[in-house]
Amino acid sequence: SAKDMGTGKSQAMTITGGSALPKDDIDRMMRDAEEHAQEDRERREEAETRNQAESLVYQTEKFIKDNDEKLPADVKDKVNAVLGEAQEALKGTDTAAIRAAMEKLATESQALGQALYKDNAAPGGPGGGTGDGASAGGPTGSAGPSSNADDVVDAEIVDEEPGSAKK
Repeated sequence: SAKDMGTGKSQAMTITGGSALPKDDIDRMMRDAEEHAQEDRERREEAETRNQAESLVYQTEKFIKDNDEKLPADVKDKVNAVLGEAQEALKGTDTAAIRAAMEKLATESQALGQALYKDNAAPGGPGGGTGDGASAGGPTGSAGPSSNADDVVDAEIVDEEPGSAKK
């Protein structure tokens, strides 16, 4: 209950239990959930595997497109062939085939990153740590700003209005 101190009015609210499900319905629903738990796990695993594979395919395609002129043709051709296999596996519903294609693509996409780093190692210095094809583009994009690191000036800005001199 609540009372307004200014007006003196009060209101009260009562909460009662709603129409609860009978115990036998609850037990039936629990049994159904337990019976379908394995199916649910399998479907979730399939969805997660498919999502990971689609993401890897997209990232690898984007990496090839963004670094097309920097990558050796033989490495690109090999990765494109594996990309095709992964895309074909994604058209089906066999989770094991999708997972196998994804692992093969991950291995080949790492070769893309290694090829890019190897080619860029001489003119730009070491590329940094290892990574998969999706993250290999990061260090090349940041090479430009790192050369301007010597121009950094640390300063403190103080706003003082004219005429507000301290006395």
